[in-house]
Amino acid sequence: MLSNDYSVTLSKLIEEIGLESYYMPEGAEDNEIKSADIGRPGLELVGYLKYFDRDRVLILGLTEMSFIEKGDDKKQYEQLEPIFKMNPVAVVIARGLNPTKAMVECAQKYEIPILLTSDVTSVVSAAIVSYLNVELAPRITRHGVLVEVYGEGCLIIGDSGVGKSETAIELIKRGHRLIADDAVEIKRVSKKSLVGTSPENIRHFIELRGIGIINARRIFGIGSVKISEKIDMVINMEIWNSKKVYDRMGMDSEYMEILGLEVPVVTIPVKPGRNLAVIIEVAAMNHRQKKMGYNGAQELLQNLGMDISPDDISKKRIGTSW
Repeated sequence: MLSNDYSVTLSKLIEEIGLESYYMPEGAEDNEIKSADIGRPGLELVGYLKYFDRDRVLILGLTEMSFIEKGDDKKQYEQLEPIFKMNPVAVVIARGLNPTKAMVECAQKYEIPILLTSDVTSVVSAAIVSYLNVELAPRITRHGVLVEVYGEGCLIIGDSGVGKSETAIELIKRGHRLIADDAVEIKRVSKKSLVGTSPENIRHFIELRGIGIINARRIFGIGSVKISEKIDMVINMEIWNSKKVYDRMGMDSEYMEILGLEVPVVTIPVKPGRNLAVIIEVAAMNHRQKKMGYNGAQELLQNLGMDISPDDISKKRIGTSW
């Protein structure tokens, strides 16, 4: 199910970024952060609060703190009190600076946490935004297997029993890494990137019919698994249909839409005798070559004297959007 209604607690942010708690009201560690954006007070310090977003973490750097410290305690309180009254999630002070007396009084009055870091403002801002973009990203969970093959994140999908998990085991034995089996949690972490991971309670486990549940990390070693991986392509495994015409040139491109992003799809027909792990390895390497601007099918046709233009390459979406 797709939803944008996600949150992360302030305590998790503090732990991840390595922030120091200067003032923490009782129970404030459970404050929910619902916005991946941060606030850098500017006009707010002179009283303009029309578009103030209380869901954001506020960050004060050298510029903001030097501006605040220009006034006496009374002036500082007049500047800060309207901001703290808006109940922001927390205030982070960068560069190892300490809060002023008026700032502490405002924080205590409205029970707003004050956090400290020795990092420069740009560094802590980037770290917080990067972390929140992942934690608050839109997401879906889908049936499939996610493996890393030669650095390419391959999401293997197909009907139950088609051989996805068995193929993943073969890929692991060939030196590639498992991210998720059966359930893949997909997050859209940016306008161009999808990242897949496994639900924590089933992470590193694989179901093999006839054998049962195995732990890939325990059997094949720590180097055979990975926590998360970007999704570069989709491998659609389906039982061989003799009446269907499969792509033999690779000129046409197929894609499927996942969380609004187009992801290339390769359909691999399954029948006895086909080494699916090797085929997926080749598909991953071929996909990487295409990203680098090389297409083997185009070169072959050009060698045969056929002029190929971008208009000759069709693009087709398969399936419904996720």
